[in-house]
Amino acid sequence: MSKRNQTLGEFIIENQTSFKYSSGELSRLINSIRLAAKVVNHEVNKAGLVDIIGAAGDTNIQGEDQQKLDVYANDKFIQTLTKRNIVCGIASEEEDDFITINSQDENHQNKYVVLIDPLDGSSNIDVNVSVGTIFSIYRRVTPLGTPVTLEDFLQKGSAQVAAGYVVYGTSTMLVYTTGHGVNGFTLNPAIGSYYLSHPDMQFPEDGNIYSVNEGNYSDFPTGIKKYIKYCQEDEGERPYTSRYIGSLVSDFHRNMIKGGIYMYPKSTKNPKGKLRLLYECNPMAFIAEQANGKASDGFTRIMDIEPTELHERVPFICGSKNMVDKAEEFMRNNKE
Repeated sequence: MSKRNQTLGEFIIENQTSFKYSSGELSRLINSIRLAAKVVNHEVNKAGLVDIIGAAGDTNIQGEDQQKLDVYANDKFIQTLTKRNIVCGIASEEEDDFITINSQDENHQNKYVVLIDPLDGSSNIDVNVSVGTIFSIYRRVTPLGTPVTLEDFLQKGSAQVAAGYVVYGTSTMLVYTTGHGVNGFTLNPAIGSYYLSHPDMQFPEDGNIYSVNEGNYSDFPTGIKKYIKYCQEDEGERPYTSRYIGSLVSDFHRNMIKGGIYMYPKSTKNPKGKLRLLYECNPMAFIAEQANGKASDGFTRIMDIEPTELHERVPFICGSKNMVDKAEEFMRNNKE
C-alpha cells in the first residue's frame, strides 16, 4: 500500500513488480525523467533573473517560434536520457526527426523509446504562468540490437507503457501512470526529493469547468460551438465556469483535481487540430483514462488513433467522463 509522503524513489521500487515488464529498466527511465525535470525546474524558477526567457530565434518543425527555455529543456531531457544509456530512441516535439541512440551497438538491448514535449506552454514563461513537461514511453517493436525506426514511434496510444507530466507552478509536481492508476508527487525544493502528495488521482465523473480558447469560437465546428453554448446556459446547475490558462498541463491538472473538460478542437485555421498526437494527446489520454476520465477527438478514442507521422496533429477533448460524453454527443449530432 503506497503511503502519502513516500518518496518517488521509494514508490517506484515498491511498485516495480506491478509494471507490465518488470526488468528495472523502466524504473531507471522514470528516475532519469525525474532528474531532468529537477534541472529544468531550477532553470524555470530563475527565469526572471537570467537571460533564459524570450525567443531563441529559431522555429521548430511545426513552424512555431522556439523559446529559449524550449531549447534548454529539450537539451536537458535528451542529454539525461542519452547519457544514462536507458533508451534506444527519443522523439521530441522540438526535433525534426527521432533520435537513434547507440545505433551502431549490435548488442544494444534497451527496450524503450520516449516521446516528449519538453516544455509545454512555454510562451507563458515570460508572464510567470505555469508550464510543464509531457512524456510518453513505449516498448520498441523492432528487434533488439538494431537501430530504432519510425515504426517504434508510430504506435497507438493504447500501447503506452507509461506516461506522465511535470507541472512547474507554485509547487512542482510529477504525475505519472504505468497503467495502474495515477499518482502525483510534489517536489520539496529544500532537499530535492519528490514526495507522494496525491495518491490515486481521479477525475470526478462530472465537473463544472470548461477549458477552451474562446477567442477561436468563430472558427470552431458547429458541435463545439453548441457545446460551449450549452455550458453557458443558465439552466439547472449551469452555467459552468470558463477557465483557460493556455498551458495544456496546467489546464489538465486543474480539471483532473476539480472536475472539468479541456477542448482544443479542429478549426478553420487548424483543420486537423493543433495539439500533437504523440507528444501531447496520447500521454494525456493515457493519464486521463487511468484516472477515470476520457479523451476523444470528438468521435474516436484518442488512444485508438493509428499515427501516420511523427508530428501528427489531432483535435483533442479530454476530462471528466460525463462532460466528454456530452461534447461527443454534440459533435455526432452536428457533423459537418
